[in-house]
Amino acid sequence: MSKEVSPAGERKMTSIFERYLTLWVGLCIIGGIMLGKIAPNFAKTLDDMSIIVNGAPVVSIPIAICLFFMMYPIMVKIDFTSVVRAGRSGKPVFLTLFINWCVKPFTMYALALLFLGVLFKGFIGAEALDLVKMPFGLDLPVGAQHGSGTVVLVEGLKMLQIPLWRSYFAGCILLGIAPCTAMVLVWGYLARGNDGLTLVMVAINSLTMLVLYGVLGGFLLGVGKLPVPWQALLLSVGVYVALPLVAGYLSRRWIIAAKGEEWFKEKFLHVLTPITIGALLLTLVLLFSFKGEVILANPLTIVWISIPLFLQTVFIFAIGYGAAKLLKLRYEDAAPAAMIGASNHFEVAIATSVMLFGLSSGAALATVVGVLIEVPVMLMLVGFCKRTTGWFPAR
Repeated sequence: MSKEVSPAGERKMTSIFERYLTLWVGLCIIGGIMLGKIAPNFAKTLDDMSIIVNGAPVVSIPIAICLFFMMYPIMVKIDFTSVVRAGRSGKPVFLTLFINWCVKPFTMYALALLFLGVLFKGFIGAEALDLVKMPFGLDLPVGAQHGSGTVVLVEGLKMLQIPLWRSYFAGCILLGIAPCTAMVLVWGYLARGNDGLTLVMVAINSLTMLVLYGVLGGFLLGVGKLPVPWQALLLSVGVYVALPLVAGYLSRRWIIAAKGEEWFKEKFLHVLTPITIGALLLTLVLLFSFKGEVILANPLTIVWISIPLFLQTVFIFAIGYGAAKLLKLRYEDAAPAAMIGASNHFEVAIATSVMLFGLSSGAALATVVGVLIEVPVMLMLVGFCKRTTGWFPAR
């Protein structure tokens, strides 16, 4: 990521990709909807290029390629030796792990269920239905019930028909169990936090995600009567987290050995930021080209999904920031510790929702809404942090 420090010590993003990410996301929404109108079969044709297991599409190859290039630049930045030293950080690392894995998933579940399943259910449409992929490895006859879904035949392919609000609910859950490991580096930097500690916490969360993302996802989606088997989530973690993590680790070692650490940091990493954001934006165009009709028919859908996501972000930040104050952390450690829980790893959430439920699912749309609100909300919290540095002990 491209950043600079002004003489007054104010940190800014200089990359046009990062500074105007909200604008690019908005343009991708418009472009995707227009593409869906002009070429309605384009996204579906790409999504049909999938790896088939037991007669069901499991991994969309074009989407998998896009999402790999979203994830790889994040993983290659991780210095694994810093993970070993992370125990010295003590309280900040424990705080972020506790909030990310013991608090955040369950508050997201509760808020999404309250708003999407109760308060906004009538606005979304109590009888509205969504078509999602059959769970990986499951073969049920047409008309069979699975969770809250019914097996139906669509263009010769078995799919599950579930309530639309539950599909949005699933996307929110997938966001809630994915702590940020990418843009939090930007938020911590802008808030004048401890960059080294932020990178350590990113590394630890990436490794923790390999174990807990599938476990928590399978549990919470199952509690919500959403038809997702454990093996599908574990496969998604393997494809979209483990694979780029291993690729990042091996290529990092090879590049540093061949070119040196200075060339790796000053040259190689600067090339990656536009690649990862470009891959994200291309994925969003595909997602919205498939969901354009739903959005145009009910443009307030994005509002209904945004409200619980916004409240979750602010609530988790408040818990983390307040706990950091009670633990008497320095501001430089408190800011990133609170932000890493508040922000979401939307790349993994998008990847998992597309793989589990399909490119056209409401779950995929909900994870994209997470991207839409992420930037402005987190910039608001960065500003709050900088105005409250006096709450914490001096360096």
